[in-house]
Amino acid sequence: MNEKLHSQTEIAETLGLDQVSTKNRKLKRRIVLGLLILFAVTVVAILSNTNQAAEAVQFKTQSASRGDLTVSVSATGNLEPTNQVDVGSELSGIIDSVDVDYNDRVEVGQVLARLDTDKLKANVNKSRAALETSRAQVLQVQATLKEDLAELQRLRQAHELSSGKVPSRYQLDAAEAAVLRAQADETGAQAQVAQALAELESDEADLAKACIRSPINGVVLSRDVEPGQTVAASLQAPVLFTLAEDLTKMELHVDVDEADVGQVRKGQDATFTVDAYPEKSFSAQVIQVRYGAQDSSGVVTYETVLQVDNSDLLLRPGMTATADITAVKVEDAVMVPNVALRFTPPAVNTDHNKESFSGGSLLSKIMPGPPRRKKNSSSQRPDNNTAGNQRIWIVKDERLVAIPVTTGLSDGIMTEIRSGDIEPGMELVVAMMSAK
Repeated sequence: MNEKLHSQTEIAETLGLDQVSTKNRKLKRRIVLGLLILFAVTVVAILSNTNQAAEAVQFKTQSASRGDLTVSVSATGNLEPTNQVDVGSELSGIIDSVDVDYNDRVEVGQVLARLDTDKLKANVNKSRAALETSRAQVLQVQATLKEDLAELQRLRQAHELSSGKVPSRYQLDAAEAAVLRAQADETGAQAQVAQALAELESDEADLAKACIRSPINGVVLSRDVEPGQTVAASLQAPVLFTLAEDLTKMELHVDVDEADVGQVRKGQDATFTVDAYPEKSFSAQVIQVRYGAQDSSGVVTYETVLQVDNSDLLLRPGMTATADITAVKVEDAVMVPNVALRFTPPAVNTDHNKESFSGGSLLSKIMPGPPRRKKNSSSQRPDNNTAGNQRIWIVKDERLVAIPVTTGLSDGIMTEIRSGDIEPGMELVVAMMSAK
């Protein structure tokens, strides 16, 4: 048996099979060693990534504060004078002279312009002549009436003296009729006098209207007439001048959106700015919120009038203004940034442990298990936008903790907290980000 084994060994050595087996064993050992090294490198890499992931999650915070919260309504509009009057001409004619210019201050009764009066004066003289003619006609009729009355009186006396024999009854009736006709002629003549007097007064009024006068104390905003220009007043009087009564008191007419008009009331204070003075803020007060709606391309607005003090005369009619009307003001309120109310964690974890942000344990990294069953979206992401009742998140012991709160008014940047464990200075989570 030993001889047989020795013979086989000699044969293997002769054929070189013993060297091949040794090489195979060395190769296997190298492969196993390489796999062990690769496994160790993978474990180290996973541990490093896990630590980096745990350290990569950071929270951006802002502080709660205490102060006054003002809710305002914004609207745009134009400045207008308190009383603006368009002055025109009732008469047609040629402008003889213009006595005022832009920005001139005028008083009640001051002449602004004059029309050519030659034709008007001729009409006045004609009416006066007609009046004198009518008055002369009255005197003539009165003389005739006096004669007829005297004749009637003479016939009546003769009738009495003759005991009714003379004159005849026919003569008496004719005399009485003549008296009545004379009385009627006198009445008609008096009416003609009144008519001629009315025509004279009308022509004199037209002559007076040839001088276009200011109806108010104010400032000339516009002048749309020049000397020599023909004015044609037919169905509508042409506008020659535009006057503003008192520029120290002006009105701001703004269009308030239908969504905000419920918050605007008479007596509320407001501030506004104009493009001419972008760094200056002017004060105003609401004096009227009109019920009539204005529809422009489907947008419904309501005109609101604000009273403006313009004692320094910086503001001018027609300027475009942007107004902020103070609707509600809350004093000494606890306020939080609106971004804190909008923040919602990417996934809800009741324990809020680090594992939810670090990405899981090492074992799960190396040997991932089956995927988790998806939960209802409402349980994954809390409803943080319910009106009134909301949640604010803070970081406590390196964990996210939700604090239920009841919100109040908001100015678009800060929101009032009416109830909840929120204190001024408390850091509130507004965003979650990575170190990158």
